[in-house]
Amino acid sequence: SDGELALGATSLETVRAAIAEGRSHRMDAPEGDLFTQVIAQPLRMLIVGAVHITQALAQMADTAGFQVTVIDPRRAFATDARFPNVEMLSAWPDEAMDSLHPDSQTAIITLTHDAKIDDPALARALRSDVFYIGALGSRKTHARRIERLTELGFDAEQLDRIHGPIGLDLGGRAPAEIAISILAEVIAARHGKDPRAKKDPP
Repeated sequence: SDGELALGATSLETVRAAIAEGRSHRMDAPEGDLFTQVIAQPLRMLIVGAVHITQALAQMADTAGFQVTVIDPRRAFATDARFPNVEMLSAWPDEAMDSLHPDSQTAIITLTHDAKIDDPALARALRSDVFYIGALGSRKTHARRIERLTELGFDAEQLDRIHGPIGLDLGGRAPAEIAISILAEVIAARHGKDPRAKKDPP
């Protein structure tokens, strides 16, 4: 709903942009001095796979304002020693997603490189309205992933939501560098940019 205040097209566009970003906003509008107060769910990042990249990404994402949850059924990986001060779930991703209820303020990232762990998480993500879905792996790995998910009934438009290979192409290969590229892509998607346009220019 646009509410009871009659706003012009320009003001409405500004208000909608503030809502999309989840940030309150003051503006000098033709209708007068207006303040849009946005009450939104917190930004969340659900990371599947307690791997080296995740150690760096969880810290960076927390600094960027995300509530981070790391999901990995492999208890040897998902330890408090490796992930201090990070919410951990040692559950299968599909079960974890069902309990976490990802929404439009959520980014879902799969990093295990193990189809039996990543694919169920991706399937749950595709059935939700999360703003970002990303999966680690080469183009060849991603092509096989798309084949498997197609067999589960997802169409090309749905599968195009998955950012794979994940992250902006910054050239780095160290875990922290990959984490930076992932977070940069998530932030771009959050603000309505198309990060894939830079990765695969026409």
